[in-house]
Amino acid sequence: MSTPSHNASDPLAFVPDRVSLYEVSPRDGLQNESATVPLSGKVRLIDALVAAGLERIEITSFVSPKWIPQLADADELTKTLRERAMPPVTLSALCPNSKGLERAKKANIKEIAVFVSASETHNKKNINKTIDESLAAFEQTIGPAREAGMRVRGYVSTVWGCPYEGDILPERSIAIAKKLFDMGCYQISFGDTIGAGTPKRTREIIKRALGVLPLSAIAMHMHDTRGTALANIVVGLELGIRHFDAAVGGLGGCPYAPGAAGNVATEDLVYMLHGMGIGTGIDLERLVEAARAAESIVGRALPGKVHRAGIRSLRA
Repeated sequence: MSTPSHNASDPLAFVPDRVSLYEVSPRDGLQNESATVPLSGKVRLIDALVAAGLERIEITSFVSPKWIPQLADADELTKTLRERAMPPVTLSALCPNSKGLERAKKANIKEIAVFVSASETHNKKNINKTIDESLAAFEQTIGPAREAGMRVRGYVSTVWGCPYEGDILPERSIAIAKKLFDMGCYQISFGDTIGAGTPKRTREIIKRALGVLPLSAIAMHMHDTRGTALANIVVGLELGIRHFDAAVGGLGGCPYAPGAAGNVATEDLVYMLHGMGIGTGIDLERLVEAARAAESIVGRALPGKVHRAGIRSLRA
């Protein structure tokens, strides 16, 4: 990937040759649906995402069904996918604790993710732990996972703001991210859980994070609650960020963040990136098909725009 450069005569001089997308719709998207999607629907969605060229897909969470009943079939889903012939693709899963890690090992998952909020209130409502308790629990998750040959990715949520506490100091989020990195997470995804971010605020947060973490260790996870996700991602691109989370169709939200809308839609993001001349390795037409399949699977209209408007020529 090319490094960012700045040329005052060319406002897009910073664009890289390629970026990497991390698809979260099967987990972060479906966990927020009021109705549980059957196993066959989840497999259909994942198949469509793989066919579109997504290479990194978070498929489920090994969490107690009591907390997230929509993902109660995590073991069955991973077994079903393991028995299928699939192209090379990283299928990851969220693992909140050591019990989840043991399930992930049995499922032969090669990458897991751990998560913590930058807001004490949100963290307590989300997983019934303080931030310090969450980080302490990761001692039994991150290290053992790496010893088992797994890669571990970290999430820090409510970085741009919390529905309960309001603005979050950037230094708090970044300190948590640094702890996760030091514990062994290869990448930390900074999450705008309630979609409160604006370009100015995003520039401040990401620039500060770049002073503490390696560029390759930072990803952005933007929700589009207020329609600013793509604008924030452009700021991230300008600062050198090359890893972004997205959910096809704009699926998602957070059951413990009132008012939070879905993630930035993968097809909207890919449309913008391709229009900027940035490669993703994703077939946009097939991605649109995946978004339409997602609508069919969840039985409702999804907020993503490109799958509804269709694809026009990306030629300037």
